[in-house]
Parts: sequence; structure tokens; C-alpha cells
Amino acid sequence: MKPWWLRLLRYAPAHSERIAALLIFMCAATALEVLKPWPLKLIVDNVLTGRPMPEGLAWVGRLPGASSTSGLLLLLSAATLVLFVTEWAIVAAQSYLQADVGSRLSYALGADVFGHLQGLSLRFHGSHPTGDLVKRLTSDCSCIKDLIVGVCLPLLGSLVTLIAMFGVMWRLDHGLALTAAAVAPGLGIAIRVFAQPMMELSYQEMELQGELMTVAERTLSALPVVLAFGGEEAEDRRFVDICRRAGLTNLKVVASELWFKLSTTSLTALGTAGVMVVGGAHVLQGKLSVGSLLVCLSYLLALYEPLETIAFLSTSYATAAAGARRIFGVLGIDDAVRDAPGAMAFPKHMEGRLKLEELSFGFEPGRLVLHGVNLEVHPGEALALVGQTGAGKSTLVSLILRFFDPWGGKIMIDGFDIRTMQLTSLRANVAVVLQEPFLMPLTIAENIAYGRPGASLEEIRGAAVAANADEFVRKLPNGYDSVLDERGANISGGQKQRLAIARAFLKDAPVLILDEPTSALDTENEALLVDALERLRKNRTTIIIAHKLSTIRKADRVAVMQEGEIIEIGKHEELLAANGQYRRLYDLQFSAPTAGGESPG
Repeated sequence: MKPWWLRLLRYAPAHSERIAALLIFMCAATALEVLKPWPLKLIVDNVLTGRPMPEGLAWVGRLPGASSTSGLLLLLSAATLVLFVTEWAIVAAQSYLQADVGSRLSYALGADVFGHLQGLSLRFHGSHPTGDLVKRLTSDCSCIKDLIVGVCLPLLGSLVTLIAMFGVMWRLDHGLALTAAAVAPGLGIAIRVFAQPMMELSYQEMELQGELMTVAERTLSALPVVLAFGGEEAEDRRFVDICRRAGLTNLKVVASELWFKLSTTSLTALGTAGVMVVGGAHVLQGKLSVGSLLVCLSYLLALYEPLETIAFLSTSYATAAAGARRIFGVLGIDDAVRDAPGAMAFPKHMEGRLKLEELSFGFEPGRLVLHGVNLEVHPGEALALVGQTGAGKSTLVSLILRFFDPWGGKIMIDGFDIRTMQLTSLRANVAVVLQEPFLMPLTIAENIAYGRPGASLEEIRGAAVAANADEFVRKLPNGYDSVLDERGANISGGQKQRLAIARAFLKDAPVLILDEPTSALDTENEALLVDALERLRKNRTTIIIAHKLSTIRKADRVAVMQEGEIIEIGKHEELLAANGQYRRLYDLQFSAPTAGGESPG
């Protein structure tokens, strides 16, 4: 497998023009950095002493106003100002472009991670906390910015500056150049000693931050339960404990970085002292002018700055490596359900004949949830799936939608094995109404049209009318343009379910799955829902999962599941007469009158 940094660098070519512009800005800034000390050198060595300009700079004395000492002094001072202002402008443009490139790179990686996460199976999402995945998707994706903008480009810029400064110092005084460069081996040793610990500590800190986001997301999502059961103190303690551990880890990261910076700063300070001693001696010996020494000292700062930058890149590299480790930990998982090679689309006009042959499946190796299920549902037929919790009902319908692929057997729709068909085509032909409607914080119209984004307002209203939702929607302040709160918190449970049914109506798929859509509703809302569902089921192949047997009396057939197998199948009256498991379930529910006065009629 390619190294993590090489896998990230593949995103760079898409932004090659901006990165090239950054490199040009870096080279221009380096050139200006080389020129900045020279006006001061000329002032000290030539203007103040009255000596003529060096041979290569004689043209300076011929500039307008340079004929007098004061005029030349003003010109060189103005040149210093121009150099500083120009360099600032270039650095400002470089910083702006760096921010732009960094954002584009992070968003490109984030988009790939988001797409990958959407493609992973529900098994993966069920075993990975949402908060931690959000942390990887948002914060950790900046690892590519840390690598390219925080490491690679500064490294290239620092190397260019380093070579330029060392080259000029070498021409001015070989001894000073060698003295200044003597600290480089020490910096290499410091990088080797501190880089790996900083990388590991940064990774630990990111893991704890992901855990922190997980606790926050989980607690806030389940806040009604937390409040109802008095769990605030326990959640506070859990959150504070993770904060404490994250804080301690952060202190270790900072301490490691400080020790690293102390070692590098001490080395560069030692090098500066050495240059001052050697340079001062050379001036006293007449080997070097005062102006040249000032230039060398100025270059020394410009020489050590890129050296320190290169050394400090270990910190950015460690942060990037830690983030990339978490990102590729997700991208390296490949349990997505995908189209098979040569997958086809379903025909436009489907009957919806559904057939399951010897279907077996499990979530963990060696532990089957479904055992050789055989079932056929005819076009326009409504089949009810009943059984105790954990019997495998929801797992079975998840396989129809290809949330998972079966371990054995196959699922056919109109004679086509769904594993040979395109996923988008399969799911376009199956509509779902779940116990939890899962509405988005969008307008009501957008929620109803979620499966058909291009639907007209008339079509949306028609679906709402069929779902008994139009009346309450029109009473809202903004009607169909009303924006729902998170998870539809600003409307009732029954209203949410009616919108979910309207969404299924508008999708107009030949296969319909109803997964306990009325189980959490009162009698009045249930009656409205059942009425809408009866219209929705018409001329569709329908599978109804229900615990409340009163909601499936109008089903054409009933299949009873137990421990992953279908043990009974037939009409409601036939199964009652058979005195099997269905009869026992029925008697358990209707052995006593319910709170709503429901009876087994």
C-alpha cells in the first residue's frame, strides 16, 4: 500500500495552477529577502564612508538625485521601504492563496470521505459512533491541508531560501557560511528524537476529540431520555472525564512541541553566537567590511528561519499524519454494497413480483440471522410479516433494499436477481415507510419530493392529499414552504408519518415496504394513517412488518417469522384456525381489552 502522504498528494494535481502560483510567490519573496539587507550595506560601506559604489552597482550613483550624499541616502532608504512593502504584498497574496488551496484540498478530501461513508453498509455505521465519524469528516480532513500547505510548500520555500541565503553568505565569507551551517546536523537529530512522540500524541488527542464529539452527539440526540431518567449528572461526568483526558493529552503534545522548539532555538542561538564571534574577528582582521557583516547577520536570520521552519514542520507533519491515519482508517474499510460489473437497470414498467429463494444472512461470521427463507409476493399483493422482536423481519426487508447482500440464496424482482441490477434502479423501484419517518430539516415540499427532486408542486400536493397530509400542511404559516426542525420536531408524530407516506406516494414505486409505520400512534392518528396506507398499497406489491396484529387484518397473506425462519404462511383466518404460532401471538395481544377498547373483531 502507498504511504499515507503519497495517497494525499494525489489531490494536488487538480489544483496545480494555484500551487504553481504559490511557488512563484515563494520564490519572489525569497528574492526580496535576499535584496533587503543590501541598501543598508551600501549606506554603511559607501554612503557614510564616501567610498564609490561597488563595480556591479555603479549605476545606483547615476540615478536621479543620487549625485549628493543626502540624495543617495534618501534613495537607498526609499529602496528599503519599497522592498519591505513589496515583500509584504507578496506574502499577503501568498497567505490568501494558501488559505484558498488549503480549503479546496480539505473539501475535496471531505467530499470523498463523505461519499465513501454513504456507501458503507449499515453494519459499519451501526458499529461506529456518529460523533467520531463527524470528527473524521470535518476536522481530520484538514490533514491534507496540513500536509500540502503546512508541510510540502513551506519545505520547498524554505529549501529555496536556504540555498539562496547560504549561496550569498558563501560569496561574502566562506567561514561565516560554514559556521552558520554547522547547526544543521543538530536540527536533524532533534527532528528524529521528537517527531514520532509528537505524531503518536497528536493521534491520541484526535481520538479523544472524536470520543468527545460522540458523547456530545449521543447525549443531545437522546436528550428527552436523559432528562426523563435523570441522567444529566452521569453524562456530565462522562463528558468531563473525556475533556480531562483530552486536556492532559493536549498538554503532553504542547510539552513535546515546546521541548522540540527549545532544542532547535538553542541550536540556532548557538549558531548565531558563533557567527558573531567569527564575523567580528574577520572585521577586526580586515577580511570583512562592517556592511558585509551586517548583511551576513541579516542573512543569518533569514538562513535560520527556514532551518527552524524545516525543523518545526515535524509538528505539522505529526498532525497531518495523525489525521490521515484516522481518515484512511475509514477509507480503508470496504464493505460497501456496489453494482456488479455490467449491472443493468430495471425495465421502466415493473410488475413488482418479489421472490426470495433460500435466503440466508448474518451480521457476524458463524451467526445466522436468516435461515433459508423462501417467500413469494405477487404483484398487487399485501403480505404481512409478523413475529417476535429479533425474528429477522427488518433484516429481511433490508436485504430487499440491498442495505446488505445475503450470504446465500437470492432475491428476485420480476425475475431479475437484484444483485445483477443497478442499485439506483433497484431503490428507485422500492418505496419505504418506516416507524421513524427520518424527515430532513428542509421544507415540507422538499421532504415529500425527496425521492423525486424534480416533482412539480401539483404532484407534491397530490401526494399529500392522498396521504391525508394536505389539510394540516395548508394550515402551517408557510404551507408547503414551511421548514421542518431537526427530525421534524415542530410537527406531531402522526403528521410526520403522513409526510413519509406522501413521500412514498410521490415516488410511485411498484414495491412498497411498511415497517411498523403505525406502532407509535394513537387511535385517531392510526385511523388516518391506515386510510392513507390502504390507498398507497393499491396495485403495489407490499410487505408490511407489524407487531400490532390489528393493523394487518386487510393483508392478503400473513407470514410468521421465528428465529430467522418462516414457520407459517397463509390468510389471517387460516392461521387462526391452525392454532400455531400466529394464534398464540394473536391471543397474547387480544386476551384482554386494550386501553383504547380494541377488540379482535
